[in-house]
Amino acid sequence: MNLKNGLLALFLMSATWVFSQEKKITLEEIWNGTFSQERLESLQSLKNGQEYVVLDFDRKAGTSSIEVFSYKTGEKTRTLLNSADLNEIQSFRAFEFNEDESKIILVTEGEPIYRHSFRGIFYVYDVADKTLQKISDDQIQEPTLSPDGSKVAFVKENNIYIKDLSSEEVVPVTTDGEINSIINGIADWVYEEEFSFVQAYEWNKTGDKIAFLRFDETEVPEFSMDVYGQDLYPTKTTFKYPKAGERNSEVTLQVYDVAGKSTSEVNLEKYNDFYIPRIEWTNDPAVLSAQVLNRHQNVLDLLFIDTHDLSAEVVLNETDAAYVDITDNLTFLNDNSFLWTSEKDGWNHIYHYNENGKLLNQVTKGLWEVTNYYGFDPSSKRIFFQSTENGSINRDIFSIGINGKNKKQLTEKTGQNSADFSADYTYFINTHTNAETPYEFSLHLAKNGKLVREIKDNKKLLAKIADYGFSPKEFSTIEVNGAELNMWMIKPSHFDPSLEYPLFMTQYSGPGSQTVSNTFNGTNDYWYQLLASKGYIIVAVDPRGTGFKGADFKKVTQKELGKFEVEDIISVARKLGEKEYIDEENIGIWGWSYGGFMSSNALLQGNDTFSMAIAVAPVTSWRFYDTVYTERYMTTPQENPSGYDENSPINHVEKLKGDYLLVHGTGDDNVHVQNTMRMIEALVQANKQFDWAIYPDKNHGIYGGNTRLHLYTLMTNFIEETLKINSNTKSTL
Repeated sequence: MNLKNGLLALFLMSATWVFSQEKKITLEEIWNGTFSQERLESLQSLKNGQEYVVLDFDRKAGTSSIEVFSYKTGEKTRTLLNSADLNEIQSFRAFEFNEDESKIILVTEGEPIYRHSFRGIFYVYDVADKTLQKISDDQIQEPTLSPDGSKVAFVKENNIYIKDLSSEEVVPVTTDGEINSIINGIADWVYEEEFSFVQAYEWNKTGDKIAFLRFDETEVPEFSMDVYGQDLYPTKTTFKYPKAGERNSEVTLQVYDVAGKSTSEVNLEKYNDFYIPRIEWTNDPAVLSAQVLNRHQNVLDLLFIDTHDLSAEVVLNETDAAYVDITDNLTFLNDNSFLWTSEKDGWNHIYHYNENGKLLNQVTKGLWEVTNYYGFDPSSKRIFFQSTENGSINRDIFSIGINGKNKKQLTEKTGQNSADFSADYTYFINTHTNAETPYEFSLHLAKNGKLVREIKDNKKLLAKIADYGFSPKEFSTIEVNGAELNMWMIKPSHFDPSLEYPLFMTQYSGPGSQTVSNTFNGTNDYWYQLLASKGYIIVAVDPRGTGFKGADFKKVTQKELGKFEVEDIISVARKLGEKEYIDEENIGIWGWSYGGFMSSNALLQGNDTFSMAIAVAPVTSWRFYDTVYTERYMTTPQENPSGYDENSPINHVEKLKGDYLLVHGTGDDNVHVQNTMRMIEALVQANKQFDWAIYPDKNHGIYGGNTRLHLYTLMTNFIEETLKINSNTKSTL
């Protein structure tokens, strides 16, 4: 053997040894927590600004505790409370302080209702005397302590109650609550899902008044779902669900006087068919703010309500040709001037208004988005925020003067940065991640971003995954239909550009969403690595209509959900199919929810491009979905029938050529299984063959026990059966 051939043989032997050492990822590992990341649970600053607390679980003992740490030293200063020291409870899963941190609400056992809501047993812990007091023997919702901690308000069976913690007297604020009829103090289904809140009441600053929303859902159509359970006969759950174009709850704004035990309604008679997506007390305890949104969601009024006479004044009016986004960024300063975010210049930015709603100045400007507002420091007069200034797939933390000057970037590492500030804005804990880096937590000075100390990282996870030889995410952009779209690609670890690989696309594509971001692996990313190891190229793309690239890019899909996004997805697949290393005859796509709506449309309308698709819990016709979400982008089906019907997959079933897997849970209160059942019937009547799976009693997330493992095994098998890897490529894997 000559030297050259000997070195070649040695190289091949080494390569074979290296490849053989790579650990193969399994679906069981993905779903049993093997790749879970460490975090700082329930991180929040104490009011002293010098300490922060986290929730700690002792899984072995089955107890939980609130641990206090010093920002300055990083050392644990004390344990604020430990359930092991309490006789009444074994553990708690969440906590909430009152205004002066003298009392803490502890959340123990709970029963989920919808996506955010649950009923549970709650306790109040007195920090000074270390005593525990149960709020109610019954399951209740959304308990909140008064600012001074002397009382607690809560909702039970759709009525609001106030309990005096000293006398234990319970006073009803409302008495007319009734299931599927009248709701007081908590959101109805569509408000909870689409405006993202459950608690619909608020104490004022002095604790002498409570403002709350009352929902009359009597005229809202009911939706029912069979619950199969374990008994001989199934049961039925029925709830009010307003589908697009149908009646919404009639919502009114009420103010309750705690001392007088009387309730008054705010006069909003000049509005017709409207939403109240936010209420918030100003720093004046007699002045309440409310945001009133028209049904089309393109006109929003910010009202200031004088609760002495219940007069309402419009202090700010926001309009948009498409829709106005609802946020939690409204912040009242000490002089009752306020900060507000808006897309009115085409990008989401911060604005400062005086107490009468007069614009003082636009604080941030530029062709980038403010993606999170963190707060205002009155001592330095600086605002802290997160933005996309360094690229739409990245996030960085900045501060800026309230006058819009002296902007400073406070983070340095590329990727996704998010911040949690100390109460006095001396410090912030930064959470950083990117495609190569799992979560790492570090302490910084808020004035300049200087690193004070590393707190926690996930290097053990990095060491663990190194054994698997995962392929990197390759970020890029791709231009189709006159738009530049963000994209990432994962190739097989031993990729050979001379071979052809099947392409499997993932996306979500919903309005304002983002799939392509510079973040570390989520659970699905490990699944994509498993598929890549089997010989698939995985691609994610964010089409027009998704977020963080300006209002025009996001709102181009208005009144046409599923038109431009589908065009882009099909165009991307065709363009990628032109690459020599991609098998254009084997291109698949999948998605969940809106993503399932998209994958179905892509397979049907792009039947010359896609050979297979998986749709999990998809919307198959926007006529089946709720008012708030659907009408925000589509107006009503009465006004826009073609927009609803021309872009819904249920109306394109005759175009099916490829392999199609349709999956749904029967207990999905969000995207009802009706979508899939009607799609099945349409496919059957078109004599189209397809595969489908139904998960009994599972909600929109389709999880619980082995459910996720079963689902992903099903999808993996379907991909391998329908998206074929050619023999030349397979022999190299």
